Amino acid sequence: MPHLPISKKKKFVADGVFKAELNEFLMRELAEEGYSGVEIRVTPSRTEIIIMATRTQSVLGEKGRRIRELTAVVQKRFNVPPQTLELYAEKVAVRGLCAIAQAESLRYKLIGGLAVRRACYGILRFIMENGAKGCEVVVSGKLRGQRAKSMKFVDGLMIHSGEPTREYVDSATRHVLLRQGVLGIKVKIMLPWDPSGKNGPKNPLPDHVGILTPKEEEKPPTYPMSFVRSDLAH
Repeated sequence: MPHLPISKKKKFVADGVFKAELNEFLMRELAEEGYSGVEIRVTPSRTEIIIMATRTQSVLGEKGRRIRELTAVVQKRFNVPPQTLELYAEKVAVRGLCAIAQAESLRYKLIGGLAVRRACYGILRFIMENGAKGCEVVVSGKLRGQRAKSMKFVDGLMIHSGEPTREYVDSATRHVLLRQGVLGIKVKIMLPWDPSGKNGPKNPLPDHVGILTPKEEEKPPTYPMSFVRSDLAH
């Protein structure tokens, strides 16, 4: 069946809804595999979906069985023609610099019964040891007793406003259902500047001042006074 022409506005909305629904599905399905995000690449012949996770082997499954099951589910749900959709799994380069991975890690620690303060300080230390410029962890809800409150744990440098926050701050929000109620988890990581672009943004912060080494000045040649006087006499 030929596709009807679609306006740019509707196409952007449709692409956004597709990514949001796919992200929600993968987040629920691959929570234990350290799911950290999804990237969609569309070409005229096929659509490639790259799943970012900390445990890629679990995402692929035995002999690629799990990834084939996920491909079949996505094809059926979004009515994608067969042989035009491919799913790949990519390992997160540095787990400590991924806010989603750390929020999920904290979530499982709290489900396991670890004390909130101890779990948060463990996450904070792990993030800073992996080269982050700064981090912030907020846990809110019924931590002790019936009264809800928030606990904030901060380390290092953190920016909160301006254009650089889009590039430098990686954030994630998760919810954990405990016996006393629902706890909210927010993790923000200030990424380091990386000229290669692997572990952080390529562009430096606007307030970064680089001091260049001055060039060596060539001194003008000096002549003895007798030589100068004889030159003037002529």
